[in-house]
Amino acid sequence: MTAKFENPSSVAGMDNSDLHCIVIGAGLGGLAAAALLARRGMQVTVLEAQSTPGGCAGNFVSNGYRFDAGATVGCGFHPGGPLEQLGHELGIEWPVTPEPVAWQYRRRGRKLDLCRTREGIIARFPRSASFWEEQSRMAEMLWRLSENGLHWPLTSLPDLAGLFLKGVGGLPGTVSLAKYATGTAHDWLATHGLDTMSDFIRFIDAQLMISVQATSREANALNAAIALDLPVSGTWHVRGGVGRIAELLAASIEKDGGAVVYNKKVIRLDTIRREALGVETADGDALAADIIIANLTPDSLEQLEGRAPERAKVGIRSGWSAFMLYLGMDSSAFRMAGVDHLQIISSDGRLGECQSLFVSASAADELSRAPSGQRAVTISTHSRPEPWFEALRSGRAGYLRMKERYTRQALDLLYEEMPEAEGAVRSVKAATPVSWERWTGRRLGYVGGYAQTSLFDVYGPSTRYDNLFLVGDSIFPGQSLPGVVTGARRTVELVLRQARKIRL
Repeated sequence: MTAKFENPSSVAGMDNSDLHCIVIGAGLGGLAAAALLARRGMQVTVLEAQSTPGGCAGNFVSNGYRFDAGATVGCGFHPGGPLEQLGHELGIEWPVTPEPVAWQYRRRGRKLDLCRTREGIIARFPRSASFWEEQSRMAEMLWRLSENGLHWPLTSLPDLAGLFLKGVGGLPGTVSLAKYATGTAHDWLATHGLDTMSDFIRFIDAQLMISVQATSREANALNAAIALDLPVSGTWHVRGGVGRIAELLAASIEKDGGAVVYNKKVIRLDTIRREALGVETADGDALAADIIIANLTPDSLEQLEGRAPERAKVGIRSGWSAFMLYLGMDSSAFRMAGVDHLQIISSDGRLGECQSLFVSASAADELSRAPSGQRAVTISTHSRPEPWFEALRSGRAGYLRMKERYTRQALDLLYEEMPEAEGAVRSVKAATPVSWERWTGRRLGYVGGYAQTSLFDVYGPSTRYDNLFLVGDSIFPGQSLPGVVTGARRTVELVLRQARKIRL
């Protein structure tokens, strides 16, 4: 554990104690931004609709099991990584231990462990060696470039100057990244002669779908470079579940004088011209603020404003949600598997909609998360949300049949690639995009952020209001724990810039 700053307000070079910031939503991005601002002396109040923090990266308890709701793999805790830096600044010692295998890729009965080296991947795909050498160099530069936040997307000349000084000035090698700024991951693979290797492309596509929400033909090459680095940078088991990260951030906020208020749903944003004045909550409160941070998707923010979602971004037309299974399982199944995280792809190679699964189990010795001899298991597959809501509008019976069909498809694929799981399942709970909308307040239950297809067609923290900012997986650089924390630092940077303007 590292020491806290002696004078939080001095970090920003000013006294922030006279400013009040409301954060809508206690997801990881909102909590990270709130904790950093509280550490800098700002009055911070986080309003959360649910009774626990974390949102998509939270935990919940059902039938004696403590499940990870969405995010299940701890990333970004490596030396210099976004979570390691955040913990250092806030004085938080994260309850994490390294995972020997990030996850295991399974397809057609074949297994491939993703670890901190590329040896297994290169042994399976020898022609890919030069690609991974370049990917490693690119990722190293990108991790260093994102340290303590990233000046992107640009909003002002100071942003441009900051990016130049950090990149060209401090990390000269980053100039070489420019040639990939507008290309796709598939274009990049083609430069290594790998674009026609169907099995390798399918492997890469599977990794990108869980990290940037797009396959190699759509994903931006630079986003892909850092996403593919997650297993090598290391994954960590979070004792108590991923939701412990949110709980520790909430505790940090309160320790630094802020407040996290649960069961407090924001239903309206009060604005005038280019200023956000405050929020109204479902229990009738009206709360004023100098600055507001919305841990929401842009669509959901527009709903708070009373506007119909515009979806104006060219590359942001249709997002993903997820179909989830939460299983209570005998530990014996995962002892046979030898790993706690698996990525399972159907034999025909299709991705999402129960043709691919990401499976995560609680650790065998975590007796607080499952009954003795059992594991709490979270399974997810990408799913488009619109059909679920159409089914529900047509009648609940049709919606339930759809839910039952997806449950069976997911379990069939699980048993096909992990036969030891059949007979080990003790309880089953399913969640759909409808569940995600109810749980997170996100319109249509969008989770995981938008597909990272372009560096120049992304959401940043800024909005149409001078003192209202976005945070979370919808803003650049997108999903994953390190991505959300990196985005939160960018939000904090712009909030402090606005705080200076308020005082002028």
